[in-house]
Amino acid sequence: MNRTSDRALVLGTALTQTIGWGTLFIPFALMVQPMEAALGWSRAEINGAFTIGILLSGILAIPVGRWVDRHGGQAPLAWGSVLGSAMLATWAMTDQLWLFYLVWIGLGVAHATALWGPAMAVVVALAKQPMRVITAITFVTGFAGTIFVPLVAGLIAGFGWRGALWILAAVQLLPAVTAWWQFAGAQAPTPHERRNSDEAYRRTLRRPAFWGLALCFAAHAFIGVSLGAHLVPLLREAGLSEASVILLVALHGPLQVAARAALYVAGSRASTRWVGLGAMLLLPMALLWLGGAPAAFVWLLPFVFCWAVADGLLTIVRAAGTAEILGREGYGAVTGALSLIAVLPRTLGPITVALIWEAQGGYGSVPWILAAVGVLGAASFVLALRDKA
Repeated sequence: MNRTSDRALVLGTALTQTIGWGTLFIPFALMVQPMEAALGWSRAEINGAFTIGILLSGILAIPVGRWVDRHGGQAPLAWGSVLGSAMLATWAMTDQLWLFYLVWIGLGVAHATALWGPAMAVVVALAKQPMRVITAITFVTGFAGTIFVPLVAGLIAGFGWRGALWILAAVQLLPAVTAWWQFAGAQAPTPHERRNSDEAYRRTLRRPAFWGLALCFAAHAFIGVSLGAHLVPLLREAGLSEASVILLVALHGPLQVAARAALYVAGSRASTRWVGLGAMLLLPMALLWLGGAPAAFVWLLPFVFCWAVADGLLTIVRAAGTAEILGREGYGAVTGALSLIAVLPRTLGPITVALIWEAQGGYGSVPWILAAVGVLGAASFVLALRDKA
């Protein structure tokens, strides 16, 4: 099989990204409490390191994207995975707070080089049908949490948090080997293609469509991380039973994957332009429903459905839709710029909602505020669609 055929891109990228997110991102939330108990650090101190890592990954998105445009994706994907493995091993030996912050600086670099952005840049550059390939990849990676949350929890229970990190460090070497082998024969861009890529990047930054997509994806990021951090306490505050809260939150993953599966079946009949518009309209609808619906499990199912479908489809639109609307030339740098613009809203989302909660003594206005952000995002996507350049 051709190592860079569409089928190979689906298999290889789904493997590297599922393991990469499962080892480099998902374990943090499960490590916080064991580290607090073992090391005596505060939750704010631990989360500060994570925040720095996420910010650094956003700052590096543009230079990493330009590297992929100019030299291909083998080096960042493979060596970024090696760096991630080394940082997990160092984390396992950490007992000083300053060293933990250095670990997350290294993991920020690993996120920027080994995870979603550069992987999608490679797919867009090499795939014959980028949207179909990306949809298939996201179908698989949608199960990363389903696989790794119980796996990491089990490893912590069986081997302690340090032992779990050693095992995850070993697992993270598999994406490195896979990426190095898969792209060993991929042809690097020619000097002419590099010049065209640089010119396309500069030209794209001046297009209204770029800024429309930037605001749209920033709004989605703000809403997504805010709900991720606060939905459980919001539903508890509304008076739902614990079983209802857990089930509503748990439905997000399967519904998200189902939406991606439906898009995959639709294939070339579905334009990411209209898929993106539909998803961006569903997002504020979901939040308006959350704000106005009675606090009962059945009444909140439409919220979960609309939110999960929108979230699942926008992951694909962020990758494939950018290529369709802005073009494939300079894609790595362009998506890096989009990621950089979204990194501050992604970082500020949880703390902003927390401050609203403290100021008002509850979450009452939060769904309405997030819905307004969603409307802004939908309007921005319409702006991107109206740019015919």
